[in-house]
Amino acid sequence: MDIAKHVFQAHGADAAGQVLFRKRITRGKLLGFLAAQAPCVVAMEACAGAHYWAREISKLGHSVRLMAPAYVKPFVKRQKNDAADAEAVCEAVQRPSMRFVPVKTEEQQANAIVFRARDLLVRQRTQCVNALRGHLMEYGYVFPKGITHVATLVALIEDQSSLPDSARVILKLLVDTFTALEAQITVLDAEINRRSKTDPAACRLMTIPGVGPIVSTAITALAPAAHSFAASRDFAAWLGLTPRQRSTGGKQKLGAVTKRGETNNPATPDYWSKCRGSAG
Repeated sequence: MDIAKHVFQAHGADAAGQVLFRKRITRGKLLGFLAAQAPCVVAMEACAGAHYWAREISKLGHSVRLMAPAYVKPFVKRQKNDAADAEAVCEAVQRPSMRFVPVKTEEQQANAIVFRARDLLVRQRTQCVNALRGHLMEYGYVFPKGITHVATLVALIEDQSSLPDSARVILKLLVDTFTALEAQITVLDAEINRRSKTDPAACRLMTIPGVGPIVSTAITALAPAAHSFAASRDFAAWLGLTPRQRSTGGKQKLGAVTKRGETNNPATPDYWSKCRGSAG
């Protein structure tokens, strides 16, 4: 099944791959249509709304399989449309070596929202500081990159003799915005710390040297279940900690670390490159 906001495309096939139906369904009629079907395997791409639909469809007695969109794409034939996507999902789910995405619970998704919100606020804070640095440069004041220099930057704006009043009024608005973002980020950090202490899995992870509240809570909220990985190297590959391969002809050619993990996951290297507090 290919899912969207309002219109869904269903592609039905039997165990031999014979097409049983192709049907376009609106959002309001989807559950009613599936309730009328005999228990079967319902496959979808793991995209926006997929976990919600997986939970609702499972309540109807169906077995739900979620797959990463990158694993479905090779099965799309020629032109891309909803019907072709649904057929590709149907073919992909029948592959014996296909990897599936575990369905997240509502609590897991709620925990993930904390990191999504924090990531947004950190990016907004960085934009705010960069704007202040850029505007001050127009008046001949140059500041190094980094969040650690914000105090000096704010002190200059507060100095009555450094800038015209017409500019200082606007720059103070940006300073107030930065201060508000800092307070909101602090609240989210405290919430993450609280959740890390109440989650048994996070508490066990924090016994590992170098693993703190943010990383431990992120792993429990965003990473798939540990039993879905055959080895620790598979988990490292999910995080993006393995080198890129361009091997051929029996020759091993390894490149840099891929950083292919989820960019909003604090357990991945790409996340820390954004959220280390560096502005600019």
